[in-house]
Amino acid sequence: MAAKKLLILPGDGIGVEVMAQVRRIIEWMAKKRGVAFDVTEGLIGGAAYDVHGTPLADSTLTDAMAADAVLLGAVGGPKWDGLPFDKKPERGLLKIRKDMGLFANLRPAVVFDALVEASTLKPEVVAGLDMMIVRELTGGLYFGEPRGIEQLPDGQRRGFNTLSYTTSEIQRIGRVAFELARKRNKKVCSVDKANVLECTVLWREEMIKLQQAEYPDVELSHMYVDNAAMQLVRNPKQFDVMVTENTFGDILSDCAAMLTGSLGMLPSASLGAEDAQGRRKALYEPIHGSAPDIAGKDIANPLATVLSFGMCLRYSFDMAAEADMIDAAVKNVLKGGLRTADIMQPGKAKVSTTVMGEAIVRELDKMA
Repeated sequence: MAAKKLLILPGDGIGVEVMAQVRRIIEWMAKKRGVAFDVTEGLIGGAAYDVHGTPLADSTLTDAMAADAVLLGAVGGPKWDGLPFDKKPERGLLKIRKDMGLFANLRPAVVFDALVEASTLKPEVVAGLDMMIVRELTGGLYFGEPRGIEQLPDGQRRGFNTLSYTTSEIQRIGRVAFELARKRNKKVCSVDKANVLECTVLWREEMIKLQQAEYPDVELSHMYVDNAAMQLVRNPKQFDVMVTENTFGDILSDCAAMLTGSLGMLPSASLGAEDAQGRRKALYEPIHGSAPDIAGKDIANPLATVLSFGMCLRYSFDMAAEADMIDAAVKNVLKGGLRTADIMQPGKAKVSTTVMGEAIVRELDKMA
């Protein structure tokens, strides 16, 4: 089997620690499943700035473009707060997404049975939750032009950003959502603010046209973003696939993350357009941040990063069986009562980042 080219970017803070646990699984896959990974490691974020003077070096971007997939840890931290805006660690993450053309961000929100009590919501509200948020990632307020801060004649300053989407940008993210829904429960909820923002009037109109023309078998509903936020904490199980623009998706996906009990539990995939061979450029990352307050203490939860690697196997390497094994290993470890500090519950065993990684490998051994 040809080696699969994987670029690992641990990044900053706990990114280094959680990525080390994925390295264990990669080694296990090579030994026990005969899957060869050609792994390259690089720098991004603050770690890259410290070495290269930029949060994303050109050489690292070149490696990312050549890889079959990129696996990223986390970026940022107070150490770099004083940097100019274009040098901040987060700009490296935005740049790699933009330059790789990663327009579709997939964020599953799944509540494991063993963690129902870890959620701040009532068990009956979150038990059995399994939804997918599809966030447009390369347009909207985060990238729209014009943008900036200007001095006004009266001495005030004005900050401005532009919310902008084209028909093609809306259609391509819509297709990702509808295709995913076809493999799930055939329900898409498109989230907008069409009662206020003309840009999202266009968004809603184009979603309707796309569904009618190409996906009549998938049910399409619409919801204003403020109501969607409320419904996520009121009745999240009404959703199957939710699709929305960049800023709304950023906010709603973090809201959905807490339904599961911890940001440390949720993976994500960022996908580009298919090429002639049906392959996509892709980047996988946990949705938690770099958590500098706990970095270096071996207490971070590695499961979101482990599950991100599982998504990598599923979406980039067509290794559904191995991805299912990782999902099952995480489920079994949690069922067995092991917990990192962020998901600790009474009567369970608190373990370190390293021990959690070791436990996942032991579960994989059992299944193998």
